[in-house]
Amino acid sequence: MRITAFNGSSRGKKSNTGIMVSEFLEGATAAGAETEQIFLSEKKIEHCLGCFKCWVATPGKCVIKDDMAELLEKVITSDVVIMATPLYVDGVTAILKVFMDRLIPLADPHFEQDENGEWRHVKRFEKYPKIIVISNCGMPGQEHFQAIKLHFRRMARNFHSTVVAEIYLDCGELLRSPMLVLKPIISKYKKNLHRAGKEFVVDGSISETTARKLRKPLISGERFIKEANSHWDRLLSKLDDKN
Repeated sequence: MRITAFNGSSRGKKSNTGIMVSEFLEGATAAGAETEQIFLSEKKIEHCLGCFKCWVATPGKCVIKDDMAELLEKVITSDVVIMATPLYVDGVTAILKVFMDRLIPLADPHFEQDENGEWRHVKRFEKYPKIIVISNCGMPGQEHFQAIKLHFRRMARNFHSTVVAEIYLDCGELLRSPMLVLKPIISKYKKNLHRAGKEFVVDGSISETTARKLRKPLISGERFIKEANSHWDRLLSKLDDKN
């Protein structure tokens, strides 16, 4: 099994998203998968021009000369792709969205109806990779991921694929917290991410037991908000001192 993760965090290798993906991929690798994490912030990816040349002039290939040609090859030769992003304004990051827009050469311009009678593009390739979504946000509550859950399901439908696993972590900033009291909690969460990667390769899915543990808040929402507000107050007081 070949799993390629596309990390859309602006922080790249220093991101909370990167921590989550790395732990998952380590588990997948331990189970025998071939894995790779690509940091999109390190790639040159221009905006889609909407010119349709990838459909009518150079079918299957974009006319823009940047890193997307290499990335498109990695997408279509993977069994599974991980779409990884922190939550920005209730959605994916701009980096990941531009990458997603540039996946259009993988589709055929013609239309067909799916099994539910909805219109989508025809396949250009016989097989498309399945999709795993990994995301985190800076506030407590799983409800913050409602929009991207729907977004990736709609995207998967149009690319003749399915979302086969989802991992959403609220209060994601805690993953890099230096607080000693949080270290065992974070360590346990990372072990569950590792286990999830292993389970997916072995069983083709993440067990409900592991998924439930990954959904469990690292700390209470009330405690997180209290600590977060104190943190911002400290930073703002330093600004006041300078002024």
